[in-house]
Amino acid sequence: MAELTQDDLMFRPGLMKGERILITGGGTGLGKVMAEACLILGAQVYICGRRGGIVEATAKDLMDAHGGKVVGIACDIRVPEAITEMMDKIWSDGGALTGLVNNAAGNFISRTQDLSPRGFDAIANIVFRGSFFVTLDAGKRWIEEGKKASVVSILTTWIWNGGPFTVPSAMSKAGLATMSQSLAVEWGPYGIRFNNIAPGPFPTEGMSARLNPGEQRNDGEASRTGNPMGRVGEMRELANLAVYLLHPLSAYVNGQTIAIDGAAWQASGGNFSGLRAWTDDQWSQAKESIQATNAKDRAARTV
Repeated sequence: MAELTQDDLMFRPGLMKGERILITGGGTGLGKVMAEACLILGAQVYICGRRGGIVEATAKDLMDAHGGKVVGIACDIRVPEAITEMMDKIWSDGGALTGLVNNAAGNFISRTQDLSPRGFDAIANIVFRGSFFVTLDAGKRWIEEGKKASVVSILTTWIWNGGPFTVPSAMSKAGLATMSQSLAVEWGPYGIRFNNIAPGPFPTEGMSARLNPGEQRNDGEASRTGNPMGRVGEMRELANLAVYLLHPLSAYVNGQTIAIDGAAWQASGGNFSGLRAWTDDQWSQAKESIQATNAKDRAARTV
């Protein structure tokens, strides 16, 4: 279902005409909303994800609602060869991208002592390695062709104060922040910009299933009571910020990370430090719930 209309966007119609944007993890959640905003404003949009059926269905839903062009591509960004194949397809379908949003991610709560190497890799291989390889593949093409572009990576405020009980994600997001700062300088002379968005709580199904498993804690309520603004984020707010950073008129903004969380992390840390109070039984229940969610997702990818 469509979530946004032109009235939700602070920009004039047609602002993104001529822009070609790829959003990883664009089939659901924040990625879908950012894709929708770019589409409404006239961009050609590509969305990718491991579940081909999901991204194709999302592309159809968005075009049915708004017209324009959205292309859904099945791509596992953990595999560099799959990224190259995807980029070849995009470049052959109208030329170079003008923007990239590194949004694909995975996360779950866990005591760090309970993590397995496989569990760590499940997050790091997508968020850290996958996002880097997508950026590298696109960057090489932009540099070779002399094209300017904007790269926006979706991080978290944990890059500034740590992520207890979400250590693989916090480490990986911090690595992306460093990548952005580094390449903003290294590739800035080519006209390739790097900026980051660090969202606070913008409730999505994926977030709730793995960060609030079995409704062990009411994350939405906790976010409202612990937030100086007394609420969670609205999808249109994040979408407008992403559009601004992607558009060429923000060309002097480079190497920055912008939090969009109502000042929650300054007020309360914005992380899961409160889970120190959980019992062994609560952690066991959470683990079982997360495993059930993972099994459901694996089944969906085989359909």
